[in-house]
Amino acid sequence: MDAFKRITIQQAKQLCEQGAVMVDIRDPESFANGRPSGAIHLDNHSLAEFIAHADLDVPTIVTCYHGHASQSAAAYLHSQDFSELYSMDGGFEAWAQTYPNLIERTQ
Repeated sequence: MDAFKRITIQQAKQLCEQGAVMVDIRDPESFANGRPSGAIHLDNHSLAEFIAHADLDVPTIVTCYHGHASQSAAAYLHSQDFSELYSMDGGFEAWAQTYPNLIERTQ
């Protein structure tokens, strides 16, 4: 596989249903206010621990606000030996518009 593949939100949803891990790289406040159900927050503080405990062979989807920053993050994770990486086009904004019932919020 190339460093990562860009996928639609529909493809991301399908991969999540099949056991993929989704990581959200937006800022903590945005993540708390709403994120794709089951997404893990990933930032500079949690990155090393995430990599240390991740199953590198499980498909991993990276999301951000609109699908741009996630491409750089996916490329970085590829350099850390993740084998199946995806960047979600449209990011959280597109996910929230299409799947409003699949949003979690921190209470």
